Formats: sequence, structure tokens, C-alpha cells
Amino acid sequence: MQIDDAVLAKLEKLSHLKIDESKKEEVMGQLTEILGYIENLNELDTEGLSATFSTLEGGTPLREDTIRERTSVAEDILSHAPKSQDDFFIVPAIIE
Repeated sequence: MQIDDAVLAKLEKLSHLKIDESKKEEVMGQLTEILGYIENLNELDTEGLSATFSTLEGGTPLREDTIRERTSVAEDILSHAPKSQDDFFIVPAIIE
């Protein structure tokens, strides 16, 4: 599928994005390449595969769930905040 000006205009409207005129040709080329890749994937025969198919034997490996020492990362981050309390950022209310 080739992305043209009409399709790009519709995508802009649907996504509520505005693409700069100088970038439109580049974006159309990139989207056309992406759709070409997807068309290649659609040619693969996946009829005989289970929905839970994985190339990893035994599924996705999980990491060991171990207790870690408490670090000072949260305190370091919150030390740069204008206001914080009980490990949370304090921000102005926006809804009354």
C-alpha cells in the first residue's frame, strides 16, 4: 500500500497530529515502508501455530523474586522536588 497525501491527511486528522510540510514526504516514505513490512508478515503461514507459541522452551524466563536492600533512589529523586511528603511529590491541585 502506498501512503499518499489524502491518506496522510486522514491520519493527521484521526491522530490529532500536525505534520510539518517539510516532513510530509519523509513520513509518507516511512509509513509506506512500515506497511510493506506488515504485508511481509501477513504472508507467513501461522495456521498451525498455537496462540501461545513461543520460541523459548518452557516459556518466558522469569527472574528470581528476591528482597533487595532499600536504596536511596527515591530520596535522591524527591530531594530535587519543590515539595514532597511521605515518598510522594506534592503538586498543586488542578481539580476542585
